Amino acid sequence: MKRIFLLATAFLLTACAFSCSAQNPTHVKYLSTSDFLEKVHNYKDNPATWQYKGKLPCLIDFYADWCRPCKMLAPIMEELAEQYEGKVIFYKVNVDVEKELSTAFGIQSIPSLLFVPLNGQPAMNAGVLPKEQLKSYIESFILGNK
Repeated sequence: MKRIFLLATAFLLTACAFSCSAQNPTHVKYLSTSDFLEKVHNYKDNPATWQYKGKLPCLIDFYADWCRPCKMLAPIMEELAEQYEGKVIFYKVNVDVEKELSTAFGIQSIPSLLFVPLNGQPAMNAGVLPKEQLKSYIESFILGNK
């Protein structure tokens, strides 16, 4: 009886996790330091020269799970990631987990957003920006629309 209960509980938890993730797909991708080096910029090999590796521009959110402003920004980032799907890649970097990457970019306050156009230098902004201002930066700086 105990085995049946454990199996049923495991099945329900798995089904719930699958159902919840299917209903709430995330459009924001999480980046590790090694992913960043491979997909965005290898600052170890090219410390003096920015060389973006992506095929689409990106917006990177440096955040922490305990940060209240970061939690306020998360749903906005998700909405924008869905809206700009196929045009801009949205990433998140957990500063508590990816300390080397956070240090390399001088992250001192969170959230900090790194706006990365396809060509040219990236720009950093610390703090939460309103959704309309983020959209404006995405359109003008990242996508180059005037």
